[in-house]
Amino acid sequence: MTHTLSGIFNILATPFLPDQQLDLTSLTHLVNCQLEWGANGLTILGVLGESAKLTIEERHRVMEAVLHTVNGRVSVVVGASHPDPSVSVELAQAALRLGAIGVMIAPPASLPNPNDDALYAYYHHLAEQINGEIVVQDFPALNGIHLSTAVLSRIAHDLPTCRHLKLEAPPLMQKVSAILAHPSPMRIFGGLGGMFLLEELQRGTVGTMTGFAFTEVLVAVYEAWERGDAERASALFDRFLPLIRYENQAEINLPLRKELLRRRGAIASATLRPPYTPLDAPTDAEIKRVLARVGIQDPTQRLLL
Repeated sequence: MTHTLSGIFNILATPFLPDQQLDLTSLTHLVNCQLEWGANGLTILGVLGESAKLTIEERHRVMEAVLHTVNGRVSVVVGASHPDPSVSVELAQAALRLGAIGVMIAPPASLPNPNDDALYAYYHHLAEQINGEIVVQDFPALNGIHLSTAVLSRIAHDLPTCRHLKLEAPPLMQKVSAILAHPSPMRIFGGLGGMFLLEELQRGTVGTMTGFAFTEVLVAVYEAWERGDAERASALFDRFLPLIRYENQAEINLPLRKELLRRRGAIASATLRPPYTPLDAPTDAEIKRVLARVGIQDPTQRLLL
């Protein structure tokens, strides 16, 4: 089956057992849940996947488990960011051999003097070493590096395998417009928890990559938009915006998402590896109130939208 890079890509959480070891049984179940909820694709081993807390061997095990479970049903993008570019290349090559449609790589925080020329050279080096699609990740909160519209345009025009962008650099919508202001081969995915999905699509993105726990909501918004039904897309987005906003709180967005996935029955435990900020006691009541506010009575059931 031929897949493309567009639509709603769920950034997959990495489940752990209560002793913080990988829970591959939950990982397999989570993959099947995401496909049941309608995800157009999966992005694994991103920030939400706690990739920086995994060993290289564990990253390989996650790749193998996810791609084996997906078995070609949807596109999979594998996060291959690493402080050592040679490790990024090795991870990327392994992911592509296993059947990933592409890999997502952010420039490392350790990159010396990360000006436009250095950033271009970094992706040029990756493109020479990796025989597959590279999703450029622009996420300054992760590495402190700002990819300018000029260097992104240069990368897209000169490097045919680097023409997809995961954009999470505010002001988000203004940067989308700036990149697409002139004819550009760059195809842009949004992010930031899905908080601006509607505005991103209005500006010309091809979808989003986010870990929002109710994937079917974002899929319904995207499908309505693609059909040209902006009114329904807006109504759906507005209905669930309180939950999207609540889930994407700074510092605790990952603990919240894992807890929601646990409540949905998608993973057995909401365990994280340190460092992380734990949820406090009143959060339980808040989650129940927000779910009720958007009309979710039973989070274990797929939403009928």
